[in-house]
Amino acid sequence: MFERNLDNVTINGLLGNKLFTEKLCPDIEKGTVFPAIRGEYLCFYYKGGNLFSYTNKKGFSTHKKYASAIRSGSDYISESDLHQKVEVITNFFDGYEEIKENCSLYSGVEAEGVSRLYHKYPFTKNDLDIVVLDIEISFKAKSKERSQDRIDILLFNKKAKQLRFYEAKHYSNSELWAVEGTSPKVVSQVQRYQEQIQEEGKDILFQYCNYVRIMNILFDCDIPEPESIDKKVTLLVFGYDRDQQKGRMQRLLLEDESLAGIQHYFIGNISAVKIDNMWKAAKCC
Repeated sequence: MFERNLDNVTINGLLGNKLFTEKLCPDIEKGTVFPAIRGEYLCFYYKGGNLFSYTNKKGFSTHKKYASAIRSGSDYISESDLHQKVEVITNFFDGYEEIKENCSLYSGVEAEGVSRLYHKYPFTKNDLDIVVLDIEISFKAKSKERSQDRIDILLFNKKAKQLRFYEAKHYSNSELWAVEGTSPKVVSQVQRYQEQIQEEGKDILFQYCNYVRIMNILFDCDIPEPESIDKKVTLLVFGYDRDQQKGRMQRLLLEDESLAGIQHYFIGNISAVKIDNMWKAAKCC
């Protein structure tokens, strides 16, 4: 079952934890860290990685590769320094900056690209009309071939009170490309996600109303509840230069109509994206 909910015990546990109130919340307010509800727990994302997760039973957790951190007065250490001049972090609060630094080192090109969107346009910024509301959204797959379908980005247009899902692909992703005149793998992927929205739309909308109410409480936001979902999932393609756009992209994605019927938005430099354009300029082939 798709769920976006936190009980009062979890909410109060967060509000009473100094890692949340003194470290994460200031970064969330700045847009440096992005919070997202997952079922009945909360995740905190940083530069494409899952920095921390929080559950009522376990409290905060992070991947061991992020928590394996040391402090040193120098960027380089010798073997003898390990016994005298370095300090291994012993808790998340004191080691917060080191854990963040490690988290940023492991992100793939697509996750890092998506992070530029959610750090720039998070739902915690009340002055934005269109925001990133959620990322890495997983649904139970309808097919036996896979257990989960995962969509990269959920935007929310606060004026229209509408949700829209986006599937993000870097230019280098092989799922974008196929022999001329045939559909690349991404087409069936987007179609599969659209079927999910068609079948589960009412429940998805209900769960994101829960999501908004909880985030308003946790982060003092003023997000209206969504009222509709765009039934078209938009393909976001980024990470290409002008020659690639005029060459391979034009020939294999547009001119041969391999993306026919797929709503899309292309931008070479993801850092330069304007979220209003990303919403308004999405179009079908």
